[in-house]
Amino acid sequence: MKPTRFLIFAVILFIGIFTVSTYSCSKKEETTTNTVPVLSTKNASDVTNSSAQVGGVITGNGGASITERGVCYSTSSNPTIADNSIQSGSGTGAFDCEMTGLNQNTKYYFKAYAMNSVGVGYGDQKSFTTQGGGGGDLPTVSTNSATDITETSATCGGIVTNQGSSSVTVRGVCWSTTSSPTTSDSYTTDGSGIGDFLSYITGLTKNTIYYVRAYAINTSGTAYGDQITFATLNSSTGEPCPDIPTITDPRDGKVYPTVQIGSQCWLQKNMNYETGNSWCYDDDPSNCVTYGRLYDWDTFMNGASSSNLVPSGVQGVCPPGWHVPSDAEWTVLTTFLGGEYIAGGKMKEAGTTHWASPNTEATNSSGFTALPGGAWSPSYGFGLLTLRTDFWSSTEYCSTPWYRCLGYNYERVGRGYTLETNGLSARCLKD
Repeated sequence: MKPTRFLIFAVILFIGIFTVSTYSCSKKEETTTNTVPVLSTKNASDVTNSSAQVGGVITGNGGASITERGVCYSTSSNPTIADNSIQSGSGTGAFDCEMTGLNQNTKYYFKAYAMNSVGVGYGDQKSFTTQGGGGGDLPTVSTNSATDITETSATCGGIVTNQGSSSVTVRGVCWSTTSSPTTSDSYTTDGSGIGDFLSYITGLTKNTIYYVRAYAINTSGTAYGDQITFATLNSSTGEPCPDIPTITDPRDGKVYPTVQIGSQCWLQKNMNYETGNSWCYDDDPSNCVTYGRLYDWDTFMNGASSSNLVPSGVQGVCPPGWHVPSDAEWTVLTTFLGGEYIAGGKMKEAGTTHWASPNTEATNSSGFTALPGGAWSPSYGFGLLTLRTDFWSSTEYCSTPWYRCLGYNYERVGRGYTLETNGLSARCLKD
């Protein structure tokens, strides 16, 4: 399903509603406008046929704390964090990263980046070309995404697209619980030659993040593909919560399934309890059945404290024994699922029954089963159905609530803050 002109127009209108880039935490006559960080990119050093040392210097935080920094890179000009990226801590000052698993005799473009609550700032673009192999060309190999993830195993693999100067004698994947694994770590052997191959990774530890790279060997040496990550499941991740597979809301008799994700027990569907300022999308009750209701933040919180440090445990719109999640509790979820850059795909319902195509990287491996319920604003009404879903948190930043969002055309989980009067979806977490 492709977005119609109406939906595209709705997306443009809603950008103004759900993007907040200026704010004030002081007296009315003292207005501070924060910006993205200011930084520069270091020149590359120690360049080999498969690695390089890079980094950056952050000279200004833009008025907000630096929560992430690193280097992004690509074989195409003007890379962003949507391309390959390497994280290197947080805060201002100088930092260094090592780019590994690169192809030989290849030009790479790279930029330092830094992220604060306003957005992402980039340094100047620089480039380098990797060296050739001593005595011949290395193979060219890429890494496939992990699938069929369980507590102790996963399926992966790769594609050898060029054998280099001699035949590929061994190929497979290597993995570790630390970044940039090599064949000195755990690895598989999955045939030889060029083409696709499957790798079955076993003997893993539950509830653990793994780093994986495909590799291919010829007489010139070992080449590595790009790095991917995945998290093994917990004992009951993706399954109903122990002893409470469903709950019945005593207020209206509606039944909700549950799902255990790591240490957290979530309702598997959005809340559909009619109260306060809440709406069915397009005022159609059938949309409430499918997607749940959209609530303004005060209704979501059921009138609870609106201080900047709202604690977890606020019942809000949730049934007794359950509470609305805090910003920190959303972070617990996305961290368990491998980080915000990949967690969205694991949270979205797979396929295009409800989500618009392409529903990027949607697997629902977590069992969260997020649906694209859209949103509501007092200025523009309803919008974004099939394209996006937004979930409130109970935490505010400068009197503006944090929320999480998932989209049809990206894998990550977005995090931002928006007006309390907007209508967003609500998920509940077990006390």
